[in-house]
Amino acid sequence: MANEELVRKARAVVESVEKAIVGKRGTVEEALAALLADGHLLIEDIPGVGKTTLAKALARSLGCEFRRIQFTPDLLPSDVSGTSIFNQKVSEFEFRAGPIFANVVLADEINRATPKTQSALLECMEERQVTVDGTTYPLPSPFFVIATQNNIELSGTYPLPEAQLDRFIARISMGYPGRDDELRIMNSQVHGRPVDSITPVMSAAEVTELQRAVRDVRVDGSLLQYIVEIVDATRHLPTVALGASPRGSLGLMYLSQARAMLAGRSYVTPDDIKACAVDALAHRIIVKPEYRVKGTQGRHCIEDVLGRIPVPVGP
Repeated sequence: MANEELVRKARAVVESVEKAIVGKRGTVEEALAALLADGHLLIEDIPGVGKTTLAKALARSLGCEFRRIQFTPDLLPSDVSGTSIFNQKVSEFEFRAGPIFANVVLADEINRATPKTQSALLECMEERQVTVDGTTYPLPSPFFVIATQNNIELSGTYPLPEAQLDRFIARISMGYPGRDDELRIMNSQVHGRPVDSITPVMSAAEVTELQRAVRDVRVDGSLLQYIVEIVDATRHLPTVALGASPRGSLGLMYLSQARAMLAGRSYVTPDDIKACAVDALAHRIIVKPEYRVKGTQGRHCIEDVLGRIPVPVGP
């Protein structure tokens, strides 16, 4: 199990982010779990609910370098990864790193960029490196991409391909705040923005240490089988054209381990898996068109599977 002091700090991160993100503790914990699981996060929601604020608050609380990339139709791959520029003084090319070289990178409105630019993120997210002109440059550690997209603005957007979606360990949404929470948000921002006053409660090195410790959280063999059965069931649903990939199985396991750690446990429970399943798998499956027009979504399919697969009984 991770050092208790590090786990305490991880919980302090949640409390720190909540200064800027009011009434969304579950969402904050989901975002932090995605980071501790060493994955990447996709936030899909309407404009103005705090997607960018969540990314900034998380980066500030972790003491990590933060960069924001605004994805637009004219954004080029080199605008993300960087480019080689000829230095006349030394008569050789020098690499100028792009904004992807940061610990926490916000890819804002990722679906507004062309597929060519979106693909520039594939190597970064999977291999944690950038290759420019035949030379490979490692990205910093930790490296966490938070991508956002608006689910109601379809004009001028390029839907993320399945290969890109599969790189995200989880997809979440934030939703509207309740009336009381919205009033608290307004009162807290009369004289400034709370996110600007957030100070680090962890260091980047401690985040990396926690990510390694997540892998030590015990997952019983029966729970591994439970995960496999859930993922395999998505591939045989009559409503689904494409089921979740093996990367989805790994993502669900890692998220469950991170959730268990945040709860102060050294082992995963069936409830951890059930709580993480929709976030980890729903974006990885494709619903058949004839069911999609009826309102069936990926999360509905995962919820159906969870209702039918028997939950393992402990010893």
